[in-house]
Amino acid sequence: MTIRLTVAQALVRFLSAQYTERDGVRRRLIDATWGIFGHGNVAGIGQALIEYADVMPYHQGRNEQAMVHAAVGYARQSNRLSTHAVTTSIGPGATNLVTGAALATINHLPVLLLPGDVFATRPADPVLQQLEVPYTGDVSVNDSLRPVSRYFDRINRPEQLIPAALQAMRVLTDPVETGAVTLALPQDVQAEAYDWPDEFFAERTWVVRRPGADPTELAEAVRAIRSARRPLVVAGGGVHHSRAEEALAEFAETTGIPVASTQAGKGSLRYDHPQDVGGIGHTGTATANELARTADLVIGVGTRYTDFTTASGTLFGADGVRFLNLNIAPFDGHKLAGLPLIADARSGLAELTEALEVHDHRVAASYVAEYTEDKERWEQRVDACYEADEPDVRPTQPQVLGALDALVDESDIVINAAGSLPGDLHKLWRARSRDQYHLEYGYSCMGYEIPAAIGVKLAAPERNVWALVGDGTYLMMPTEIVTAVQEGVAIKVLLIQNHGYASIGGLSESVGGERFGTAYRFQSDDGTYTGRPLPVDLAANAASLGMRVLRAKTVSDLREALAEARAADIPTCVYVETETADTVSGAPPAQAWWDVPVAETATRPSAVKARELYERHVSTRRRHL
Repeated sequence: MTIRLTVAQALVRFLSAQYTERDGVRRRLIDATWGIFGHGNVAGIGQALIEYADVMPYHQGRNEQAMVHAAVGYARQSNRLSTHAVTTSIGPGATNLVTGAALATINHLPVLLLPGDVFATRPADPVLQQLEVPYTGDVSVNDSLRPVSRYFDRINRPEQLIPAALQAMRVLTDPVETGAVTLALPQDVQAEAYDWPDEFFAERTWVVRRPGADPTELAEAVRAIRSARRPLVVAGGGVHHSRAEEALAEFAETTGIPVASTQAGKGSLRYDHPQDVGGIGHTGTATANELARTADLVIGVGTRYTDFTTASGTLFGADGVRFLNLNIAPFDGHKLAGLPLIADARSGLAELTEALEVHDHRVAASYVAEYTEDKERWEQRVDACYEADEPDVRPTQPQVLGALDALVDESDIVINAAGSLPGDLHKLWRARSRDQYHLEYGYSCMGYEIPAAIGVKLAAPERNVWALVGDGTYLMMPTEIVTAVQEGVAIKVLLIQNHGYASIGGLSESVGGERFGTAYRFQSDDGTYTGRPLPVDLAANAASLGMRVLRAKTVSDLREALAEARAADIPTCVYVETETADTVSGAPPAQAWWDVPVAETATRPSAVKARELYERHVSTRRRHL
């Protein structure tokens, strides 16, 4: 039996019948579709979404990149078991997807991209928005999505959709391969009819596997842990993706091994868990980084070991230090010449715990006492940063976080991605639940927070969802405020105004760049932007987009505004002005280095001094072989 549908109609109907299953829980894989329509998709996917509106919900976006961010936020909150599709027209609508696709793929988060494409039949050449490539006829701007997609195909004939759609679902649901998946859809093919086999539209359930460890690798891992005197766990985002938090807690409690976390892994243990020692790396805590410097075995669980985590290869410095990498992806499991333990994080941790319990293995009590005391000292530093002795003055950025920290409970979710906030949050934030801390730091993409908050809120409508943004990030992409207002998605936006790129300003100063081009100020006579702050009113901008805005001038105002926003059932923004971009945030300085190359030759004293410091740090880098 067959049914005659357009390619677009067949695709939407197919997507509505795809499911995932893990641990006996079954759910829709593609829960909704985001779309902005133009001539490249309005008569194809657009018409199909009307045809199947009863089975495929639609969300209207304002910016194509932002729609991908919203889908990614939804996917992360859904533990990668469910996501959204994103459809765009051809040309700039399609190329606007590239940044979002890169973010999804780098963070191993599934999203389905359906950009329109130029005519497959080439009735006119070129058509509007077509890129002409003199040496070939089969390239369009959509090919820019190839390197940032885990799977890419162009559907030039209707029958090509069947294998391509099945491959797309396979990649989206593969815990190793998942990321952005792109099916480029020529606009004429979208509207073309074909006789489709009924079987194509049958419900399919894609089982998300939990592979266990190879016995030989497991035995090697157990031997490595038993022989270590100062082991340290580095928990990455894979702990959350696998829902391995309880397994990690049991492993840590059984062995006494301390657990540090990357940005993606923070919250793997609650902040007050005895074995949690906070963030690790350039934005980490002193407690975690001192343990890292003296660790003889680093147990990475679901981490990619980015340069922020390893302090650009300078952090793990003990003689003879070894790495044991529990990761579902062999590519990551073999990093830093480590012992690979290729398995699902939850399965692997459970197997390790069981094997170590047989030997009654636990680290020395003196080691536990050492990191426990260090953690207590760090928590006192956090208290000092959060404390506001004068409630009627303008808050520092850590005091803003402290006011929010004092208000929220484990049901709240905080979202951030870029600027000076990730460093302050990684050091200071007290994560109360496994998914409270939502930092996108694989791509650290400015503009992610507000659309991602919409996606998270759609996935968890009962939760309070906070998008924490600085003025730089806000100006990148405030457009989806309109979407939140239109759809009644009651996100909370905490908008911090410090008149510039505070994070890059501080980095610029440290590497001899003298904060050039990082402040939002009028231009001075010497060509630098060091004049008066710009008369920009971001609160008025948010209000003009339909959001309720609460202005806070002092610490007391801030506390009241945050409480009012948290209780609100409509999209609400709390606007607060902190220190200007040429002042420090007030948080403890970096506890580990990060490699940003400094000019090798320069005449300005700041750059000369920065280069001397840079060379000292570089000399401590080591390769683990």
